[in-house]
Amino acid sequence: MNYPSAYLSYLAEFNGTRDFFECHELLETYWKEHPDDPRAQSWVGLIQLAVGQYHERRGNLRGAAKMYEKALSKLDRSSLEQLGLDGKQAISDLSRRYDCLQNGQSLPYQDITLIVKDPELERQCILLCESLQADWGSSSPMDMDELIHRHKLRDRSDVIAERAAAIEAKKRNRAVE
Repeated sequence: MNYPSAYLSYLAEFNGTRDFFECHELLETYWKEHPDDPRAQSWVGLIQLAVGQYHERRGNLRGAAKMYEKALSKLDRSSLEQLGLDGKQAISDLSRRYDCLQNGQSLPYQDITLIVKDPELERQCILLCESLQADWGSSSPMDMDELIHRHKLRDRSDVIAERAAAIEAKKRNRAVE
């Protein structure tokens, strides 16, 4: 099967570098550039899974639970298996993390690993991991603030400018009414 390169990169980051923020960025860009992709719901679910892992690793358990719940509403065994993954295991792992958080159980953080069943997809992801100097299936480095709190370190000037322009446009529209 032919998978988008953004998806391969997502898997290499998810199971290799454990840079869940980057996973979100990669797949969100692809999803937005391909709004009619029949797998759009799966892409969004995988984005939400990565964001959930990012939140949980940072200790934002409420945010993680919310993202896991959204991911579970979009992902299913069949769609994940069409993406070369072990859908049963992925849904089971995600459900278990969500249930624990929902029930107020504070377990030590543990990465979810997406098991790749498509041998060619796995081979490509492992090669990509090597180019990223990451080990496929490694655990999150819990002592790297630049990875764990990455959202605080990024340049958000474009987002801030866009929001300010939207507020100004709303003010202008209200003044005209």
